[in-house]
Amino acid sequence: QVQLVESGGGSVQAGGSLTLSCVASGIMFSSYVMGWYRQAPGKQRELVATIRGGGSANYADSVKGRFTISRDNAKNTVYLQMNSLKLEDTAVYYCNAYSFISNNPYWGQGTRVNVSS
Repeated sequence: QVQLVESGGGSVQAGGSLTLSCVASGIMFSSYVMGWYRQAPGKQRELVATIRGGGSANYADSVKGRFTISRDNAKNTVYLQMNSLKLEDTAVYYCNAYSFISNNPYWGQGTRVNVSS
């Protein structure tokens, strides 16, 4: 059974930082592209960042230079370091695992991030 369990969300003032974590089980973690997505109230879910097993990462333009995605394959964990948070970063953040072989994405339950002024 595949599980993705996010943690680290919370409330923070604008300009602050948070680090999200996602622990995966039931998958060959190193072979999966891991990603973070977010969904703000009233909006569609959007990509935040992805990272391949070897460590190459991609970011949405809105978070480039502020967010850093990383992974520890030995711990089956992917992280999202979020700095210089803005009000518009408020959303539920979801962890995603995707394999080009299985073409079957998995999702976590989400962790809420609230940025206030």
